[in-house]
Amino acid sequence: MSAGDPRPADFRRSVKVEQIMGTAVSIHVITAAESVAGESVAAAMGRVGARLHQVDRVCSPFLESSDICRIARGDLGLADADPMIAEIHRECLDARARTGGLFDPWWKGWFDPTGIVKGWAVERVVEQELAPLLEIRDVAAVGVNAGGDMQLLTAEDSPWVWEVGIVDPNDPRQMAARLSVTSGAIATSGIAERGDHIIDPRTGGAAHGIASSTVVADRLTEADLWATTAMIAGFDDLDWIATAGTRAGLLIASDGRVRRWSGGTRILADGAGLERFGRLPQAASA
Repeated sequence: MSAGDPRPADFRRSVKVEQIMGTAVSIHVITAAESVAGESVAAAMGRVGARLHQVDRVCSPFLESSDICRIARGDLGLADADPMIAEIHRECLDARARTGGLFDPWWKGWFDPTGIVKGWAVERVVEQELAPLLEIRDVAAVGVNAGGDMQLLTAEDSPWVWEVGIVDPNDPRQMAARLSVTSGAIATSGIAERGDHIIDPRTGGAAHGIASSTVVADRLTEADLWATTAMIAGFDDLDWIATAGTRAGLLIASDGRVRRWSGGTRILADGAGLERFGRLPQAASA
């Protein structure tokens, strides 16, 4: 992520990077070059990391001691689990209904919310720990990037613009598109880094046809959900776009074909990707 319209010399970027949930998580705070908000910024960034580590301890499918693994084994009831599990459970029920079962955390026969936890957690820590920093005069923007899934916020009176590159899944050395955004969420699912890791719950096999799906929404929980759903639905099933409530998106097929959209309108593209959308408007809330 990088600056857009503003001169980089006008700003200072504070970045904290940690390995959480099996991926690199970078916490970003953009301040005026001469900002004196350092202590508040450092404290907030520390809380973000701590809270994401806590989510991982509770929700990781790879830690036998996590609440999710204990629930799957029958050692722990939903009502007795960490309160965050109940909230995630509600999100998953809603997601399964809205996607017509294309997103289904129960397809294995037990509850595994891995597909929604990261986006949900990042969205909430940005809202609860980083967003308050925007009330400080010197703070221009805040955001978290968790393995390419981002929740970004910019102060209403700031000229800061986040510039986000979308990797070409068929040639990871290249950018397929670039997106300018002030506030919002961006999630990408695909094969560029993790291979065929997304499972179609209807078949139990890997989803095929789409090499990469990128979705822009106000909330990262939503962007993450629909980026995953797009991978499962496939390149030719785009009926979900009309009701998903996304802001924009880009699909890249395994054979290189590209489709993009803005809002609920599907647009067939020639490969130009998201960059034609230019600067997206400020989100109402995040």
